[in-house]
Amino acid sequence: MVNRLSPAEIEFLAEKQLVSITPKFTQNHIIYLISGNVGPFVSGLPTEVPLWLAINLRQRLKCEIVLPDWLSVGSLQAKKTSEAESVFFSSPPHSHYMEVSRLLLKFAVDDVPQADEIRTLIKDIWDLRIAKLRKSVDQFMSSESMVAKVNNLTLMEINYARDFLSEALSVRQKLRTNQNLNFTLGDSQLFDSRLNDSKFSSGSTLDDT
Repeated sequence: MVNRLSPAEIEFLAEKQLVSITPKFTQNHIIYLISGNVGPFVSGLPTEVPLWLAINLRQRLKCEIVLPDWLSVGSLQAKKTSEAESVFFSSPPHSHYMEVSRLLLKFAVDDVPQADEIRTLIKDIWDLRIAKLRKSVDQFMSSESMVAKVNNLTLMEINYARDFLSEALSVRQKLRTNQNLNFTLGDSQLFDSRLNDSKFSSGSTLDDT
């Protein structure tokens, strides 16, 4: 089986997402990063930085993190309702909603109003989408199709499904191979049987003459 990314590795990728912070310090020079430049920083003036840097500054009490618009009770409640009412996957709150919300709720919970409600809503959305994903996999496995298309999944959700989907496909392929082998053996045995019957009939005719 092809190695998959671990949740920690996907979280590492999510840490590159830009978030807005309000610095509590002033620094006039620019910080040059591989992912892009950040700064200068002016105390009290919001600016965007990668999530990992925002968490680092927050832990040192150098900034406050501005909550993304999608990470509010109202926005998440609307997404939950949309997901519950739709047969298909609706667009997720964010491409890394699980990872970003987990990091902010862990390291910057004081900057997250209604943190408990947000944590519950994120889990509810995740559970709805995973249940829908499992149902989609079950329907795919019970069909004769070899290809399926699913839209609006996040990397974490795809990674979550990869193991049990790969295993299920492997089992189905083995079953199909065994079925084909049984059919082949059955045809061969039938051919041998008919051949023997034919020989016996021919022998009887000779004896009779």
